[in-house]
Amino acid sequence: MSYELQALIGPAELVAVAAAEVPAARPRPLAQGLALIPATPEFLAAFRGGEGTPSSPGAPSAPAAPRAVGTVPFDWFPDGLERRLAAWSKAAPIACVEADYFGGTGTQRAAVWADGRLDLGPIASGEFEPFPSEGSPISRVLRRLGARVGEDGAARDEFDAVGLGAHRATASWVSGT
Repeated sequence: MSYELQALIGPAELVAVAAAEVPAARPRPLAQGLALIPATPEFLAAFRGGEGTPSSPGAPSAPAAPRAVGTVPFDWFPDGLERRLAAWSKAAPIACVEADYFGGTGTQRAAVWADGRLDLGPIASGEFEPFPSEGSPISRVLRRLGARVGEDGAARDEFDAVGLGAHRATASWVSGT
């Protein structure tokens, strides 16, 4: 069985603001006052101009500016999105997460922007690497966003506690299947 996710996650109020600025955004609620925006091709295309503001529909897109080495380890991540995350994070922390699993092995990458800058990460776990005692990259950034594992033991980590297991693919968060 596989699991694949590329998304932005933040407080529901901030995600609503981000979604209002980007018509292609399809925000989805999570538990604990968080929400996510699946990083669909349509959402990412809004940032391909590299200038940090969503491009107008039908407007030609300029080539993306080169990214400094070591900033964000997401191949799918347009430069314009990084600038918007920095801007949005002035109101509240916002994270970018990625997971890719098949048959129980895979990778995770995650980072948090806060106060207008990259604040945590990028954190990555490679295939076959055990998670450190602090938890998986995604659980660590969710903790930075305020997610907590309840005392009732119903969730084993922050990933489960906010409901990221509800769908097994990025596209499924949009379609609801």
